Amino acid sequence: MSATALSADRSQQDLDRLSGLAEDVIRRARAAGASQAEVSASIDIGLSVNVRLGEVETVEHTRDRGFGLTVYFGQRKGSASTADLNPDSIQATLDQACAIARFTEEDPAAGLADAARMATAFPELDLWHPWAIDTADAIALGQRIEGAGRAHAGITNSDGANVQMGESVSVYANSHGFVGRERGTRHGLSLSLIAGEGEHMQRDYWYDSVRAADDFMDAQALGDKAAERTLSRMGARSLSTRECPVLFAPELARGLIGHLVGAVSGGALYRRASFLLDHAGKAIMPGWLNIVEQPHLLRGKASGNFDAEGVATRDSALVEGGVLARYVLGSYSARKLGLSSTGNAGGIHNLIVKPGASDGEAGDFGAMLQRLGTGLLLTEVMGQGVNGITGDYSRGAAGFWVENGQIAYPVEEITIAANLRDMFAGIRAVGTDVDPRSHILTGSILVDRMTVAGE
Repeated sequence: MSATALSADRSQQDLDRLSGLAEDVIRRARAAGASQAEVSASIDIGLSVNVRLGEVETVEHTRDRGFGLTVYFGQRKGSASTADLNPDSIQATLDQACAIARFTEEDPAAGLADAARMATAFPELDLWHPWAIDTADAIALGQRIEGAGRAHAGITNSDGANVQMGESVSVYANSHGFVGRERGTRHGLSLSLIAGEGEHMQRDYWYDSVRAADDFMDAQALGDKAAERTLSRMGARSLSTRECPVLFAPELARGLIGHLVGAVSGGALYRRASFLLDHAGKAIMPGWLNIVEQPHLLRGKASGNFDAEGVATRDSALVEGGVLARYVLGSYSARKLGLSSTGNAGGIHNLIVKPGASDGEAGDFGAMLQRLGTGLLLTEVMGQGVNGITGDYSRGAAGFWVENGQIAYPVEEITIAANLRDMFAGIRAVGTDVDPRSHILTGSILVDRMTVAGE
């Protein structure tokens, strides 16, 4: 997919500018009396095109700037931010942060991450792949994707195709002398379609998200996938209330793992608002199951050499042999808990759920359907029915009823319910059908039993 560049690659010049600005502001903060200071600065460039029924709906070019400063006067903290990088705005932001810090209460957990934990190695992670596409070519690509989907018999309407290009450069610096520079690209294609008429309409979609445009699935294939998913929902029915095994499709399985991450993250733990409080070192999943964080994956969706506080990232088990190996902590939450940062300020970096099952290899999606046997294949969830304190899980859902390892018919207007603690312990298999579009890399996940309520 070649085209004229949207703009020249100025990433290194922008990084130089942001680095110089950050270091200068930190010096000025120290001169103003701050004992510690940290700066995050970024520039984001993007193009987004929406096409519907072959016509252009929206074209948006963006160039956003961000500058955030935190100062510490002892253990009193003040933060301020601006989207304007001109000197007057930066000075006003510094003045405001200092004023806030002078009037806040002391917090024993406040302060920069430990200086000894700062990253010192910065290997190339292959995250920078500018996409040379102009508006006309982005429109044409959106039209090709939508046209491929609308060509399928039974597709009656479209919610449109979207083409997105994004580039981001950022700098994090602090008064330990640390200056970390990052640049990355993220590009996306998507299509949403409608099949049927009136009360019998169904809607579904597909998308792709990549660091490098060369890694996109073919436009025809994306349109076909969106159409096939939409048409497969025709004739959906409800189910009578029952208990049955549930197979989470890969794109939903990562959400299930996301609930685990939320429950073992520092903020929930020090507030004592997690159903996995005090579970480090305890079995929470089957003994064959392993989950590993790998921050240095090439082209990874959340790869990075340091976290949001400059702490060096490293490969580390989250769940090992079914046992919760650690929590997910930045320096503040770690101090609140009397622990050490795990290099996760700002979030998790590429979580890998290893495929497997109690009897060895789980296999691909077809093999996972065979393992499910008779039960529910889950492809959509709705609502916010997850209680992080109790672990209670109840969501509106849609998917397919499976009999003897074969998809029998689509289902909708159902609710699935269980407790996350039981769901994690009841995982029977994790497939090899990994969805690569997220920083949580997992195949489909088979849970042995949930309540399904419908008619």
